[in-house]
Amino acid sequence: MELMDRLAEAERRIGYRFRDRELLARSLRHASAADDRLDSNERLEFLGDAILGVVVCTELFERFPQLLEGELTKIKSNVVSRRVCAEIAEERGLGELLDLGKGMNGRGEMPSSLHAAVLESVIGAIHLDAGFERAKAFVLELLDPRIAHAAELGHQHNFKSVLQQVFQRKGLGAPSYQVLDERGPDHAKCFEVCVAAGERRFEGCWGPNKKQAEQQAALAALLHLELAVTDGDGDIRLVDACWNDDPVETEASEASETAGPSPTMAEEPGPDH
Repeated sequence: MELMDRLAEAERRIGYRFRDRELLARSLRHASAADDRLDSNERLEFLGDAILGVVVCTELFERFPQLLEGELTKIKSNVVSRRVCAEIAEERGLGELLDLGKGMNGRGEMPSSLHAAVLESVIGAIHLDAGFERAKAFVLELLDPRIAHAAELGHQHNFKSVLQQVFQRKGLGAPSYQVLDERGPDHAKCFEVCVAAGERRFEGCWGPNKKQAEQQAALAALLHLELAVTDGDGDIRLVDACWNDDPVETEASEASETAGPSPTMAEEPGPDH
């Protein structure tokens, strides 16, 4: 493919038309194809990597004001990685347009590191061509669904933390955990726990220890409030309403020994447990 045709195709796949096409050409030029490494995409890769990190960290900071530093870091690590950059570059077909030296051609499948590098180089080139805001828009266009998905997965095993944040945002008071029942010998005791907040008390859940019972009880409360749903694969997904201040309308279930187990509750252990 001739250079101008390759650049035009790259603009189509990127979704942005460059004012300075030399920036685009450089972002697609691997060091193996450059007469001087300063003319390769390595410096643009360095710049794009920094911009990518700033954009994602700022977005996470502003989108999830209720999350602690450690939780934000977990989401970032799932969104800003060489693996993710490589996947996106492959989805956009950018690797096919990379200018490689003769020694790099014909080696079979392109390494994922090259895919990741070309995406970061393109981000750097857009920044230099049109400014930070345009580069930010490009990054978020690519990563917004992944940010949302990573945020959901980040809470899969910490429903107590989610419930605490949700209750605070929606003015429901601080949740507490009440032990309703316990069974079994001291060395293998099981516990039934429910979430309570003010006069509200949600359905109880059993667990092999208090910690796991509390997590299941927190999940049961989120499901009851319709702030979490179970998808077709059985995964728990938090809904967008978790992250706003809108009140929830609910009549919490009273925990009782006669209440039947919900699909999310662990079955009550028998005497042998």
